[in-house]
Amino acid sequence: MSLRQMEYFLAVVEESSFTRAADTLHVTQPALSHQVKALERSVGGALLERMPRGVRLTPMGRAFLPHAQLAVRSARQAERAARAAAGVAGGELHLATVHAVAVGLLPGVVARWRALYQGVSLVLREYGSTEALEEQLERGVADLAVGPEPARWTGPLLRLDREELVVVVPFDDPLARRSSVRLAELAHRDWIRCAMEPLVDGVLVLDRACGEVGFTPRTVLRTEHTSTAVRMAAAGVGIVMAPAHMVRGAVGEDCVLLSLDPAWHRRLAVFSRVPLTGAAAAFAELLRAPAAPGPVGEVPAFAGPAAAGPAAAGPAAGGPGAGGPGAAGPSPADPDPHRAVVQQGGHPG
Repeated sequence: MSLRQMEYFLAVVEESSFTRAADTLHVTQPALSHQVKALERSVGGALLERMPRGVRLTPMGRAFLPHAQLAVRSARQAERAARAAAGVAGGELHLATVHAVAVGLLPGVVARWRALYQGVSLVLREYGSTEALEEQLERGVADLAVGPEPARWTGPLLRLDREELVVVVPFDDPLARRSSVRLAELAHRDWIRCAMEPLVDGVLVLDRACGEVGFTPRTVLRTEHTSTAVRMAAAGVGIVMAPAHMVRGAVGEDCVLLSLDPAWHRRLAVFSRVPLTGAAAAFAELLRAPAAPGPVGEVPAFAGPAAAGPAAAGPAAGGPGAGGPGAAGPSPADPDPHRAVVQQGGHPG
């Protein structure tokens, strides 16, 4: 069994046709068929059922498929890591994240990366929940992930700064002239809920927090994407709790951000299946380094090609701080029971 045979098998599955797969791979159809048959002999049975119009997986093929995908992705990831560590021009670093982090935190960081490491391009994959993010990283789709800190990740993990959670109201809201609000003051407001809301002991964090101050939030709309919920709040549909980085990066002047009193935060992290080296380690360190305009000073150690020049200003990611995995709650200065270990909800979003 060879990696090439698995790549050929995956191409046939993706195209549902030997003819189309051969065209995609730029090989002859007999050569492709020969390699797939050799793979089937190696595993001891048919992986594909040949049909008059296309092919479909056999039960053995369905069992084999996810392992073949992981093997091929891991091989490509190993090649990327080696090339990036060696500073080979044209290398790639594959990133995975959730939508809110992609919209809010990453644009400034990616701009700084491009100013420093022009020889290594980035591929960004976005997912709707931390559950999906962790699952896809386990399958090898990316070199590292950036998102809310997972509660049970067993691989390498680098904790980033805590991100503030804010309440979004339209600019003409009665609260718009204020800078902060206590949760109890929002008891009679309509809420928009989004899929990335964290869980505390299996309970959505907003439900738990509101319950502790004596009310149940009145939900008028549920969305999959956080950015959609923020736009709805800006339009006056209701109010929403959202990460401050995302709101500041994605919304103009048609809404106002209110800090909660006491302030609420969630922990962000960089995590991977294997130890971070080369370009992956440099990107992780860039996430931790505060972004400031002006000439580039000391940059993360990395053997890849770097370009001296001004770094693009972006959100500061900061370094490690207090709090457990995925912590979302008031700041450590506030003795409040909301400071609890949480995990992100597994809803699509």
